[in-house]
Amino acid sequence: MLRVALLRSRLFAGKFWQTLPLTLFIFVTFVQPGIAQEKEKVWRTLTVTGRGEESIPTTLAQVSLGVEIQGKTAQEVQQEAARRSAAVVALLKNRNVEKLQTTGIRLNPVYSYTNNVQRITGYAASNTVSFRVPNDKAGTLLDDAVKAGATQINGIRFVATDEAIASARQQALKEATQDAQQQANAVLSSLGFQAKEIVSVQVGGATAPPPPMLYRAEAAKLANADASTPVIAGEQEVEASVTLQISY
Repeated sequence: MLRVALLRSRLFAGKFWQTLPLTLFIFVTFVQPGIAQEKEKVWRTLTVTGRGEESIPTTLAQVSLGVEIQGKTAQEVQQEAARRSAAVVALLKNRNVEKLQTTGIRLNPVYSYTNNVQRITGYAASNTVSFRVPNDKAGTLLDDAVKAGATQINGIRFVATDEAIASARQQALKEATQDAQQQANAVLSSLGFQAKEIVSVQVGGATAPPPPMLYRAEAAKLANADASTPVIAGEQEVEASVTLQISY
């Protein structure tokens, strides 16, 4: 009985090792095409970047203005700057401007040089604020701010509302995506290939570049003008980019 069992065990082991290479061959045969397909899927891709741009009208004026005073003593100029600034801020609040905030407070000595000797001859104090106001009210408000005590108009930017910018961003992203798809189709069709699937998507961003500062002026020159300061707005550009990786 023991000899028979050992004989059968040896026969089974022999058959196992004889059939093992065939089993491995079948396994490899089934696996290899899948690996090849994966490599083809990874390496045969096209990457394109599409861009979108939307122009929207600007309806708000972002204004920066302030008060600058010079005098003999620091206390004197600081008090006068504070008095005039308070009057300007009161006017702006009364006109219900948006996003009113202080952007700078400075008190600096004023120097003179005689025979290479530096001396303090006085002090200069300045307070600046920024705010938003509808375009059609900006000119009149600037004139009234000068009358209230403002001595500097540092600049004005024209911007769209936050809601308009958000809507333009969505549209710019759609345009960028369509542009990327059209580029991919044009390239692949010219090469005789066909797009299969989108492997990855990268959104480069949808931004509204800050509009340039329109001008810088001394407000004192406007105080004696009879006509209202003209303010003419333009358009704001919102840009977006989308990058697609497409297999073929």
